[in-house]
Amino acid sequence: MRETMLATTILMVALAAPAHAQVAGVPAEMPIPPRQATVGSDGIRTEATVIVDGTQPGPGLWLVRKGAHDLWILGTLSPLPAKMQWQSKQVEEVIANAQEVIRPPRVTLDVQAGFLQKLTLLPAMLGARKNPDGRRLEQIVSAASYARWKALKARYIGNDGGVEKWRPLFAAQELYQEAMKESGLDNAKSVWPVINKAIEIHHPNVTVVKEAIVVKDPKPLLKEWSKTTLDDIACFDNTMTRIETDLDAMRARANAWATGDMAALQSLPPPYQWEACSSAITEAGIGKRLGFGDANKKVRDKWMVAAEAALDRNAVTFAALGMSDLLGANGFLARFKAEGYTVLAPDE
Repeated sequence: MRETMLATTILMVALAAPAHAQVAGVPAEMPIPPRQATVGSDGIRTEATVIVDGTQPGPGLWLVRKGAHDLWILGTLSPLPAKMQWQSKQVEEVIANAQEVIRPPRVTLDVQAGFLQKLTLLPAMLGARKNPDGRRLEQIVSAASYARWKALKARYIGNDGGVEKWRPLFAAQELYQEAMKESGLDNAKSVWPVINKAIEIHHPNVTVVKEAIVVKDPKPLLKEWSKTTLDDIACFDNTMTRIETDLDAMRARANAWATGDMAALQSLPPPYQWEACSSAITEAGIGKRLGFGDANKKVRDKWMVAAEAALDRNAVTFAALGMSDLLGANGFLARFKAEGYTVLAPDE
């Protein structure tokens, strides 16, 4: 079952990306000792940034208010410190009093195939990461890009030859994941186990906001995908640039989120956005036909409708959104302000 779920996920645009006044909790443990800044034989600099450890409170919550009705929003971030345990009394107290929890918007791929049919498609699904016609990365990317890849791969991945046959998009994702591990960060660490536990205890209504793309017969889709060349060189190059230049900023952002340092979190440069990687799929012919681009816009609009309805009917609502979805000129907080709601930052 795990393999079929993984294989189905490969078809989803999510694979193009990897996609934010605190009540005192359990005292945080001391951070692990900082590493000294070093420059490896490959010329890549590793900055000496302290990675926090142990139980951490995380950031405070944004508040969207309509009269006496409150929507509390947790901004989530990825990656986070690998050895951190998040414990937010504020989130737990809000959910204890909430009538509703709204999950983040997401696009899903609904493959309407039976279990046995998915098993027969498994080899093709798992092969979706590979380049068409058996080409290797060295034959696809520029010589300069491949030289950078070789240095980074040697440092973070090692001698895995299989990844050399992957599409640049997927090779970049594998490199990114391994670089996060080496840097004391975890791209898979999630706030949702803590949130889900509070939901189980207090039983608020849970609203799921999604836009489903229905695939009735995945076989032709997989056949087309196997022959599709993606415009993913920019994704490959940009991901390597982020690893080469942004690791220290990623550690600093992760630390700021974990310790609830909102001033530091908002003063740091914004995290790298994955538009080049997501566009490699959404702007390909197959992605356009499936409607990935339209689905992303639709699900964001659905989330806003759900949030406004919750503000109308509930005294207290809780939600969690990625920082990149929450902030900025096109973020949800800006949309709430434009609609006339009162919006308060965690430190206000």
